[in-house]
Amino acid sequence: MGILLCKGIATSRLRLFFSMDDSGSPLCWSNGYITGSKGCFFTIRLPFNECIFYIHPMDKRKSDSYKVTGHIKLVDCPTREDFEGSNKELKKELKGIRKDLGDLQDTMYAHAKYSVLVCLQGMDTAGKDSLIREVFKDFNVRGVVVHSFKVPTELELKHDYLWRHYIALPARGKFGVFNRTHYENVLVTRVHPEYIMAENIPGIRSEADINQDFWEQRFRQINDFERHIADNGTIIFKFFMHLSKEEQRQRLLRRLNLKRKNWKFSPGDLKERRLWDDYQKCYEEAINSTSKSHAPWYIIPADNKKAARVNVASILWEELNRYTDIKEPELGANLVADLDSYKEQLQKEAQ
Repeated sequence: MGILLCKGIATSRLRLFFSMDDSGSPLCWSNGYITGSKGCFFTIRLPFNECIFYIHPMDKRKSDSYKVTGHIKLVDCPTREDFEGSNKELKKELKGIRKDLGDLQDTMYAHAKYSVLVCLQGMDTAGKDSLIREVFKDFNVRGVVVHSFKVPTELELKHDYLWRHYIALPARGKFGVFNRTHYENVLVTRVHPEYIMAENIPGIRSEADINQDFWEQRFRQINDFERHIADNGTIIFKFFMHLSKEEQRQRLLRRLNLKRKNWKFSPGDLKERRLWDDYQKCYEEAINSTSKSHAPWYIIPADNKKAARVNVASILWEELNRYTDIKEPELGANLVADLDSYKEQLQKEAQ
């Protein structure tokens, strides 16, 4: 029997790290699938055999593999994983997780203590729209609200930059998904500082006034905003869909080559693509400045859309299950005592 450390055991697809000797020295990585389990013992199908292994408790959550807990460099973060599974396997895996998430949201709605905010950021074509469609497909329609933030309206510009995001926050018991988020205010506005001038901020008379201190102040404001809503029951997930420049090129070409996809293309996409390095630098600083324990960033390899969806769904499922107080409320004693009489009244109607 071997001892293993693994990534992703919340699902059937595993990335395994084996220690086969008494010293605990690492011997190899491999890929495997759970075919059976009992307690901490799992039957794993491997490329070379099917064996029984004990799951070491020190690394059980997939979320830890993607969570930003220290300083990162995006260039060192993969946009595609070595082991992602076939499309059929990924589709089956996602189907099971999203059903569980939908059931959990029903319980959260009844519990009415927490809300969940899912923030999605990424370069154009990173797969945010399709991820929302597929991950939340099995939710009750009343349980999830999606907001896609575009260029601020005249009304929104009359308020501070966080106002439109604050009023869109999910109510207790619901999931809110921000497709592009309040982080646009330290990303696109940083690459295009001329946009800041439309906000009519006191003390900002020209683009020359928009310096490093200005952006560090915004990071502090965003951290304070997220700390406030977390303290009041909002569980925050921030996902950066990490796409390679080459994969974006292929996806833009697909929009041009497929007539039914033409409507998605804008000449502005190519203009923004030329600023790729500027955006990557801004994303990196924003992530490093705002990934906190109460509002962590997760960097999701996004070159494979189906694998990215599974990873996001798995992280949501794993992390939300840490909240052991989320459960259906108990019925009052008087209601429980009268349940039989209510049943009897309804049954009599059929007679």
